[in-house]
Amino acid sequence: MRGSSHSKTNKHASGAPAPQPAAPRLIPFLDRRALPLALIFLAIACVRIVSTYNVFSTTADEPGHFAAGLQYVADHVYTLESQHPPLARAMVALLPYLNGTRPRGISNRQNEGWADIIYQHHPEQTVFLMRLGVLPFFILGGLVVFFWARRYFGGATATVATLLYTLLPPVLAHAGMATTDMGLAAMVGAAFLAALVWAEEPTLRHAVVFGLFSALAAVTKFTALGFYPLGIFFALLGWVVVARPGMARMRELAMARLPSFAVALAVGVFVWWAVYLFSFGPVDGWQSRVRVPAPQFFAGILVVLKHNSGGHPAYLLGEAGSRGWWYYFPVTIAVKTPLAFLLLAGGGCVLCWKHRRELRYLLPVAFVMGILPPSMAGHINIGVRHVLPVYLAFSVMAATALVALLERVPTRRWAAGVAGVLFLWLAGAGIRQHPDYLSYFNELVQHPDRVLVDSDYDWGQDNKRLAARLHELGAQWVNFGYLNAVDQPFLEAYPGLPPIRGINPVQPAEGWTAVSPTMNRTTQYGLEYRYPNIHPWFEDLPPVEQVGALTLYYLPPGSLSRPR
Repeated sequence: MRGSSHSKTNKHASGAPAPQPAAPRLIPFLDRRALPLALIFLAIACVRIVSTYNVFSTTADEPGHFAAGLQYVADHVYTLESQHPPLARAMVALLPYLNGTRPRGISNRQNEGWADIIYQHHPEQTVFLMRLGVLPFFILGGLVVFFWARRYFGGATATVATLLYTLLPPVLAHAGMATTDMGLAAMVGAAFLAALVWAEEPTLRHAVVFGLFSALAAVTKFTALGFYPLGIFFALLGWVVVARPGMARMRELAMARLPSFAVALAVGVFVWWAVYLFSFGPVDGWQSRVRVPAPQFFAGILVVLKHNSGGHPAYLLGEAGSRGWWYYFPVTIAVKTPLAFLLLAGGGCVLCWKHRRELRYLLPVAFVMGILPPSMAGHINIGVRHVLPVYLAFSVMAATALVALLERVPTRRWAAGVAGVLFLWLAGAGIRQHPDYLSYFNELVQHPDRVLVDSDYDWGQDNKRLAARLHELGAQWVNFGYLNAVDQPFLEAYPGLPPIRGINPVQPAEGWTAVSPTMNRTTQYGLEYRYPNIHPWFEDLPPVEQVGALTLYYLPPGSLSRPR
């Protein structure tokens, strides 16, 4: 019996291979099947995004973006608004245009957008096609994450990074809206990666791709003009710190890349001007009447600078203002990002510091540094969407931490449990929130409207739900103040709200009142916090119910005429 027991105890010592833990076997599998798995993850996320299209009504910015894009696609001019470049807007308008939608010729951009959406009597289909035009940007962003991680950290990390990117509620939310923000994230990420590849291998093909994506980033959203060069600067600074090349070596490398850089510059200028339809003329807003290529581009930059200088009504942590807060975006990222992902990204930051003598670990940090500091210095604080590109770099950093945990499993069995818990926690956060990715907040926040509003919580997306609920309640009208006052007549056509009466913040109104937390928190429906002892009348009433982010109140007809 002892001999038999001893034989069983030592059977692996006699030459039979010991079973390997599952985690180390997972890493080679992820490495071998990296691209197919990444494409599967992206496809699943696309299904999740598309499933939200018909749930939500148009957000505050979508009609205006659509109108400008449709004018560009249909009439080949770009005059409705220059604050945003045309590329992302053109993608939003392309499919509705191919479906027969045409501009109505209204000079007001918001009114034109609404008229374009509803005039063919199938607004649901038009909005669906508008949002579908943004999906390629989401896919491109995922591919940037994949190829960036695979190039510098291997196939397993690339697979995990792509998976993490597809699970983030802020990314899924803005990939499902017909706006410019997902386009910004994808194009800035693609341009940054293309620049890195060209710098390492300055071939003609890489120069063409470098120039192409640099131009496309510039014509997607104007903040790319700050984010992208600054990210390249920090990446170059990281290379100088790590490589210590000296001036002679730097001059030699620069001269070797000069011919291909000229090719990239030529491609970029051509693409940039082509997107602006090779226009030529004076710039609106300049005192000089000098004619330049793409005048709308430079006019748009002036509009953005003026907007930033004047600020924008915003709200953060109980405080309303229009000049912004330097800590707005760090706080927003902290509360709008799943905690499990933040922990993984924090672990990635530790790895980047530990391996700070390796340039590949500094590149995601450089990308983030190109985005956060200029955003923190700005005065337009209305949503995590404005720094959406950071999630590309955070996904790479978080993936390095998760793969590092899996690699430790043979010696630290607890690592498998930690990795599993973090992944399930992250995946569960999005699953529980579906389809309301836009209004997602992590477990740190119990009352979202006391922390953030606008495109982080209440951007008009719940008007369709409100219309359905009011019809169930038999409402004959609704007291309602929307983000854009010009939208209210159109909201009665789509999504079909009952007749709308504007909210007077100091005059109670009978019937149903639907309160937008964005309007209430930022401006108090016109009071704008100028009167410390006065607040909107409905705050003295108990709310009846929540309809998404909107709050419903009710005063019975005739109640205001009775003594109170």
